[in-house]
Amino acid sequence: MSQSVVISESYAAEDFARFGTFIDRPTQAGQRQFYSDWLGADGLVPVFHVNNVPSTTLPLTLTRLERHPHAAQCFVPLDVSRYLVSVAPSLPDGSADLSGLKSFLLPSTVGVIYARGVWHAGASVLDRAGAFAVLMWRGANDDDVFADIAPTLLISQGPSA
Repeated sequence: MSQSVVISESYAAEDFARFGTFIDRPTQAGQRQFYSDWLGADGLVPVFHVNNVPSTTLPLTLTRLERHPHAAQCFVPLDVSRYLVSVAPSLPDGSADLSGLKSFLLPSTVGVIYARGVWHAGASVLDRAGAFAVLMWRGANDDDVFADIAPTLLISQGPSA
């Protein structure tokens, strides 16, 4: 293993802000929470699909990250227990900065929008298989960028993960 990352069980918006935003329901009945400013890209078309993701267990080893330079990517849990969101900033050359890799444990009630160009791991659901609604924009030939990384172990900081 090249490194280990402790999974954060807190998911404060300010801790995630440089990577995107969390999607959370409004606090009061009748309110709406808008996320439209995160979405869309010139010349691209929206694509909406549902993923069925097998469950995984901790500790978890990451060996690959991805990013989408032209479009944000939105994941809304439809039927999950808990899931991991793992993100990394970019180095000046555009590659993933693994020293800044962070992993967040999210409940089934919170979605995520990855900002354009943010390095992230694929969805990792815990406890049982899960499903996400996924919304993103497509049309750029170079919008799926994958990078193999040195094996990175995601570990729990407590018994609840």
